[in-house]
Amino acid sequence: MTCWYEGPLAAFDTETTGVDVETDRIVSAAVVVQDAAGSRPRVTRWLVNPGVPVPEGATAVHGLTEEHLQRNGRWPSPVMDEIVRVLGEQAAVGRPLVVMNAPFDLTLLDRELRRHRASCLDRWFESAPLRVLDPRVLDKHLDRYRKGRRTLTDLCAHYGVALEGAHDAGADALAAMEVVRALGRRFAPRLERLSPAELHTLQSVWHAAQARGLQAWFARSGSQESVDPSWPLRPELSAAA
Repeated sequence: MTCWYEGPLAAFDTETTGVDVETDRIVSAAVVVQDAAGSRPRVTRWLVNPGVPVPEGATAVHGLTEEHLQRNGRWPSPVMDEIVRVLGEQAAVGRPLVVMNAPFDLTLLDRELRRHRASCLDRWFESAPLRVLDPRVLDKHLDRYRKGRRTLTDLCAHYGVALEGAHDAGADALAAMEVVRALGRRFAPRLERLSPAELHTLQSVWHAAQARGLQAWFARSGSQESVDPSWPLRPELSAAA
């Protein structure tokens, strides 16, 4: 029987105007679908005119200028609808979804849906829930004592995954998928008996523990920064208040 990390997977990634999930906007997104390890991936891409200024710092990361997005991007409302429908299709056929640092990208998508579609992400997955695989959470749990950063670039280097065109949504999504496959192979004795549904539940627990550890480190360092333990989606601020 094929283990989940060798079988069908999808991956989702975004590029944005910044790092605040409550106020920043999606400027590009991609969903990558692969039927099995080594098979040719199918990539769906979106380019978005966010309708707000694109800071130079964001452009320096992903290369998308405000002028380019105004000329070539689509309005957010139909794009967000298309993205969530594609993700819903993956959930409906039981294909796990790889999302690097899921609380960032999925929360951004949720806020864009609320902003432009008067909807929310959870509403789309009531009958067929998402089964998210987050390489950041998995790696931090499975190899918790390894020192160093754990960005996508770092994980690709550690697991021997090629990352061509970093900070392109399609390239990052595909690389994150390959990192998850590599993680599965390296830690097969600990992962092969777990289903994606079981891993989804476990990652919520693991991320919360990781967040508590980081929060304690901030406290010892005298930092006032707070760490949200929610995974894979942060609650709406008004709902959390």
